[in-house]
Amino acid sequence: MANKEKLIGEATPEQIEAWKKKHGELKAVKVGGHVAYLKTPDRKAIAYASSVGTKDPLKFNEIILNNCFVGGSEEIKTDDTLFLSACTVLPDIIQIKEAELVNL
Repeated sequence: MANKEKLIGEATPEQIEAWKKKHGELKAVKVGGHVAYLKTPDRKAIAYASSVGTKDPLKFNEIILNNCFVGGSEEIKTDDTLFLSACTVLPDIIQIKEAELVNL
């Protein structure tokens, strides 16, 4: 069995379970040997990010990342290369379930 290389900011399974109990479902963003753990954004954060994002699309991603970040490598938030790479997957953290409108 090959040793997997530890990512910068990698949490223990126990820490991940503790975060899940506190925040619900988590996602991990892995980029450039770093990892950040993210919770689902709340409606308030999405609304704020959306209003700011109309003038500055990168600010949308920054607000979502900062709101959702529960642990891991802080460098993903501060290093431009890591941040821009993480931005490519951040929209996927906002999950929209399919709804159905039924006539009664």
